[in-house]
Amino acid sequence: MENTMKKYKVIALSALIAAGFTSCDLTEKPTSYYEKDTYFETMDQAKMSVVGIYDCLAIDKHYGQYEMAMPASDDTYYIQGTGTDNTRRDIAHYMVKPTNTWIASIWEYKYLGIDRANFSIAGIEQMTGYEEDSNLKELVAQARFLRAFLAFDLIKYWGDVPFKTTYTAGYEEAFKGRVSREEIYDQIIVDLNFAKENLQKDNASLSPEVPSQGAAHALLMRVYLQRAGYSLQQDGTLTRPDETKRKEYFNAVIAEWTAFQNKGNHGFYTGGFEQLFRGYSEGILNSQESLWEIAFNPTGAGYKDNAGTWATYNGPAVEAPGKNAPADAWGRANAFFRVLPAWKNFFEEGDERRDVMVCTYQYKWNANAGKHDKVENAKLTDWYPGKWRREWMPGGFVDPNNTGVNYCPLRFADVVLMAAEAYNETGNTPEAWKLLNMVRERAKATPITDANYSSLMKAPQVYDLPYIQDGDAAGKFRTALYWERGFELAFEGQRKYDLLRWGILGDALKFFQGNMDKTLKGKYVAGDKFVKGQHELFPIPLGELQANPALNNQNNPGYE
Repeated sequence: MENTMKKYKVIALSALIAAGFTSCDLTEKPTSYYEKDTYFETMDQAKMSVVGIYDCLAIDKHYGQYEMAMPASDDTYYIQGTGTDNTRRDIAHYMVKPTNTWIASIWEYKYLGIDRANFSIAGIEQMTGYEEDSNLKELVAQARFLRAFLAFDLIKYWGDVPFKTTYTAGYEEAFKGRVSREEIYDQIIVDLNFAKENLQKDNASLSPEVPSQGAAHALLMRVYLQRAGYSLQQDGTLTRPDETKRKEYFNAVIAEWTAFQNKGNHGFYTGGFEQLFRGYSEGILNSQESLWEIAFNPTGAGYKDNAGTWATYNGPAVEAPGKNAPADAWGRANAFFRVLPAWKNFFEEGDERRDVMVCTYQYKWNANAGKHDKVENAKLTDWYPGKWRREWMPGGFVDPNNTGVNYCPLRFADVVLMAAEAYNETGNTPEAWKLLNMVRERAKATPITDANYSSLMKAPQVYDLPYIQDGDAAGKFRTALYWERGFELAFEGQRKYDLLRWGILGDALKFFQGNMDKTLKGKYVAGDKFVKGQHELFPIPLGELQANPALNNQNNPGYE
């Protein structure tokens, strides 16, 4: 697959049309304003409506920064500082309250994105010639993919929530009561089934900044796995479907994996694991391993509307450049997150993922030399997630914090491991091992066999896990999968929700806190703060409870 620099086709349009979806009381309407009933007259207008959905994701208060806190803390990383802030720290340390301002913003932008998707889908579908026009159907497929992606976030974060597939045209349509997550899941699957047949077909020349059919298959696999697992119900119980339903969902994962393989054009990035992540920071696109990337605009474009903070808030620390700074000096990296240092020792010596996952250094500004100096950190509390880094980005910056680094929520290695899990849970453990070992071999880790299982998956190489039983073949695979998804996918947004659907989130947090290095005492507190039957879900924002009478002032379990 060919590597290319980012083109920002999505972002360039979004800056032009965002105002087209807002109300306006001016006597003379601006040129960016369109009446709903007459908006969908041209292909360009249809395209702009879909770009407006992307615009809801690619901002600081959504996937640009705030979303970074939602999957933390898990058993791989945490946020520095435990003082309450009513934003990221409270989220990551399981101290979150309904007044949390980041939770409120994320709720707002997910619903705004869904509403824009509803607007686009209904509008494009009524356009003349829609049924015969594959380009219009592809735009609807993008809108339905994005609606499914955002709706899935709603389920993972809040469980049963208000949800509808019609555009909110007035006050009387704005407030709805909770809808069962099972009903929302059904709609997500309908949307993705449409998307997997009508999105652009995967090929080497595509930009991953627009989802393709492979991305829809992959997201369906993730949805089925999450649906098959545990989730917190409104009565405070943690339940999962019966075994018949679970088998149905696992078989659906395998069916999507088979279709994904048959369509081809995706695989492991051939440049190696480190270069895969260097490429994200460098602004290089490849459609080989990346199935979909949320695109952020580089700071050099001269505006910040779609500039994220990947590689600054979740990478190694970089001191702000000062005296004698040249034009191509790096911007700063505030490094809010810290990695649990034990993971560095869990990897085999030759595993290429170890030094990408765990970064043990930072950069200090050397005013005399006019450059940044690399400084090794002796303190384990100053080890950082390393998948996105300032040092891998092009030099120079406009804003000291913002970057143009994309976030990739779906990549090939994750798809392989999802398929492996489904095979194991349906009794085909040999095929599961085959797939898991493909991921290990790419990273130059030793393939796991019956002969070496204990040396690789038991102490002292890793922890002996009290919450996963490995007395049979399926249990051994579950243990290996627990570690492998950590090795491969740490910090990428999936780990916390893996642990949750497996029913071991609280157990893992407490176990890792109990085994952490003594220097982390009082810093990694997730095990103490996590409350089972509450923190599997976030609170509905207080402002939403107060504004929406259909919610009956009832928050999620454990939140007042």
